[in-house]
Amino acid sequence: MNKIGRQFGSEMERYTDPKSGRTVTQLTKSGMSWHMYFTDNSFTLGDKEIIYMHADGNLRQKGDIDVFRLDLESGVRTQLTDFKSQFASAGCFTKPADSKFLIFVGDGDLYSMNLRSGETTLLYRCPVGFTLGHPSVSHDKRYVAVTACDIPNVDKTYAGENYGGFKESFYAHKHAYLIIARMDGTGGDIVFEDTHWLGHVQFAPDTNEYITYCHEGPWNYVQQRIWMFNTITRHVKPCYVQAEDDSIGHEFWTRDGLVFFDNRGKGHDGTITSDKTQAVTMDSDGPDAIPWIGFADKECNLVRRMDLPYYCNHYHANRDNTKLVADAVEDIVLIDIAQDTPKIETLCEHNTSWRWQTVHCHPCWSWSNDKILFASDGKEEGRPQLYLVEMER
Repeated sequence: MNKIGRQFGSEMERYTDPKSGRTVTQLTKSGMSWHMYFTDNSFTLGDKEIIYMHADGNLRQKGDIDVFRLDLESGVRTQLTDFKSQFASAGCFTKPADSKFLIFVGDGDLYSMNLRSGETTLLYRCPVGFTLGHPSVSHDKRYVAVTACDIPNVDKTYAGENYGGFKESFYAHKHAYLIIARMDGTGGDIVFEDTHWLGHVQFAPDTNEYITYCHEGPWNYVQQRIWMFNTITRHVKPCYVQAEDDSIGHEFWTRDGLVFFDNRGKGHDGTITSDKTQAVTMDSDGPDAIPWIGFADKECNLVRRMDLPYYCNHYHANRDNTKLVADAVEDIVLIDIAQDTPKIETLCEHNTSWRWQTVHCHPCWSWSNDKILFASDGKEEGRPQLYLVEMER
């Protein structure tokens, strides 16, 4: 029996954060639920709903993953997919801002699904011997960019837990493609070929002309993290040329078409584990080093730099780049960067385990800037749930 359209009652519950005194809403409680990667944004334009992933059980038991819609006013949850009826496996979910389509990898190939009709369209067959990464939809919803990387001879049984195999995968990947597929189902093209592990592909928010992607791996092992690809000229250019001691990552496009990135400096691999340590590099550059954040334009010029006397694991900027929301080790924090000197305040506790990628908080601003969404398994390890903080407009 097809399960698409099933509805479930509200699980929303408000509580007062013990550290900040702010009101936080826990959106989900059953099974495990997590939002889309922060570069995709689970909010639908208008901010009255989110699109998210849900599965029964916990991260050790796995279970069937499906995509749901949650009405932020009523709390009603609606099942949008029934992947088990079509695919043996499905993952790497993304969507456009209006949430009309879902893009995903099903049984290794790239698909789109109309979330109103349920119609599924094959967009691109993965090349033999490769695996597709996380896709990105162009701003006009005509194209999807995705990377395809060779399958390394690395033990994958860790399932992303505590970044197991991260360094080994960095050295094992030797061949990858950047692919642009057409949303009308007429196929796609390999537009660039590389000899590194490629990932984090992102279309610019305001034009089809630019795509960023990264050389994946421990940040201090990667010589040049962020690359800018021009879809018209097919020219590739490093986005902020790294120096020897730079450790850069967690790049994303801001609403106004800049590329944000985090530079933690020498010795930082860009990870955090459930032991609250780095996964690959144990020695960093010491407490006196000052990490910094940067904004680069489409011509790869650094247009703003700001020192932060601390670093978090992920950042996300509001629509005018005056504030960042970030996940510190135990807390969700707000960083005011409107002036030359940043100001930090605690938004709420999250207490996540950091053990799996799905329990990384990845806090994200809503489109209208009045809500912040994050995930955490702080109440029960291995069972992430979704949380919302209301902000002043």
